[in-house]
Amino acid sequence: MPAPSPQLRVGRYFGALLALVAVLYAIVFLSGSSKAPRLGLDLRGGTTVTLQAQTENKQAPSKESLEQARQIINDRVNGLGVAEAEVVTEGADRIVISVPGERGDQAKQLGQTALMRLRPVLKGPFPVTPVATPTSPATSGSGSSTPSRSPGSTPPGGTPSASASGTASPQGRPVPPLAAAPTRTPASPKPTTPKASTAKPGTPTATSSAPPDASQFAGATPAEVAMLTQLDCAKTSAGGSTDKADQVIAACDQKGTAKYILDKSIIEGTEIKDAAPQLDTQGLGGWTVSLDFRSKGLATWADYTSKHNAQATPGAIANRVAFVLDAKVISAPEIQGTINGTTQITGDFNEATATDLANALKYGALPLTFVQQEAQTVSPTLGSDQLRAGMLAGGIGLALVVVYSLIYYRALGLVTIASLAISGVLTYAFLVILGRQIGFTLTLAGIAGFIVAVGITADSFVVFFERLKDEVREGRSMRSGVPRAWIRARRTILSADAVSFLAAAILYYLAAGAVKGFAFTLGMSTVLDLVIVFLFTHPLVALASRSKTFSSPRLSGLGAVAQAAAEHGRAAAAPPSATARAAARRARTAKES
Repeated sequence: MPAPSPQLRVGRYFGALLALVAVLYAIVFLSGSSKAPRLGLDLRGGTTVTLQAQTENKQAPSKESLEQARQIINDRVNGLGVAEAEVVTEGADRIVISVPGERGDQAKQLGQTALMRLRPVLKGPFPVTPVATPTSPATSGSGSSTPSRSPGSTPPGGTPSASASGTASPQGRPVPPLAAAPTRTPASPKPTTPKASTAKPGTPTATSSAPPDASQFAGATPAEVAMLTQLDCAKTSAGGSTDKADQVIAACDQKGTAKYILDKSIIEGTEIKDAAPQLDTQGLGGWTVSLDFRSKGLATWADYTSKHNAQATPGAIANRVAFVLDAKVISAPEIQGTINGTTQITGDFNEATATDLANALKYGALPLTFVQQEAQTVSPTLGSDQLRAGMLAGGIGLALVVVYSLIYYRALGLVTIASLAISGVLTYAFLVILGRQIGFTLTLAGIAGFIVAVGITADSFVVFFERLKDEVREGRSMRSGVPRAWIRARRTILSADAVSFLAAAILYYLAAGAVKGFAFTLGMSTVLDLVIVFLFTHPLVALASRSKTFSSPRLSGLGAVAQAAAEHGRAAAAPPSATARAAARRARTAKES
């Protein structure tokens, strides 16, 4: 092996490192408003919701449909007015919604398909037979209570109403109770109205549905009875129904208290141009959702309402149209007149639920069905506590490395400390820049990756220093041993970092959620380790070896090795003893015989 150059031009390496630091921090301070890394929700507080797409063939969805769903959900998040929210795809079938602050609960509802259809009511509502379960009273009063009215459910003595503004529609006209509405066809049964509960405190109240009895579906055909009997309103995730536009379906209301037979869809949700929550000041109070249709949907709606309304065909069951969202009936009001303008959906809405529904309808239906795989909410207080805990763990790990280096390598330990400090400077700048450019957020798992990377970085220094010890042990000085030790150490360092980076890359590709953050920071730290070792550690050791003070055996930590090398040299130079000479003679005699 040719002798390496004894002099290393350290100025070039330090200059390159200084230029890199200057460029990075120029980007940090001269562009963008934030000078700190972006923290994940587990460190600053917020909600993370992971949605997994489900397809009929159980295969992963196409990239196009997943991206389309991500964009729609992102529009819904923006519609909530939440600042700094993020919606990203993860893997082949997942979407992750991250909402900082206290408004994370709304993010849990953003994955609903929001497939709206308008369907004429053929039969119903048929009340679901309750199963009594004991529960404690929610309120106390005069001995009677009124059940809360849900969208699509029948209130005591009547029906949820809807008002429609148009050219021939009266404003705020109350809808007559279903029980009082005459039925003109034999197939239209008289709806049964749930009565107000008069349960005393501690008595059973209805919380779930029992298997329905066919006798309660009076007036329905056998086929319709079969559909209603098979319908399970407890399956609230999909209303217990499969919503196909070109088929007659059975559907439940949102709270599972009533069932309907609904005709084929007359208008699809894709015809909705705009939707907005609105305070109902003309009707019964509360909140409504106003809809504006596109031209084709508006023409269809105007034609249908002109032929089916309480004025043209009083009492006909076809005058009632159900607003069906994701196979669940939100409301099924009676049409009061021709509607050629804004349509209002009324039900048991408050401001939050009306806003959620309006956003879902306004930004369109998702092309995929999603199930909520994970939802995690972290309070700002817990987030700051976890950040302090992560920083404390990192500080303890760094302190242990520093103490070990100073005890074992003495002055060379100072090189380790300086190298770790420069590594921290570069890491901070990269975190800020990556947060701006690609939206990278530092999570608790990412901090764990940095803590592990401290050991990987220190390991590179150990390899270099041990190779230097080997050179001194062979009798060389520190100054002459540094170039040789570097040539032998850098191959080991490159191999070790390559393995570490490969492991981080594979983990990042295969993992999901917080593990990705761990893999990313581990891989980034491994790359920065090579930058530090090549541009700072090696040149600094080479520069220090030229100083007599630093390279002295006592200060450098190489004293014991140098002493062992000196003793070995003296032993090799000393004349052989009588015992050694006798042993050599016996060996020659044995060889000759």
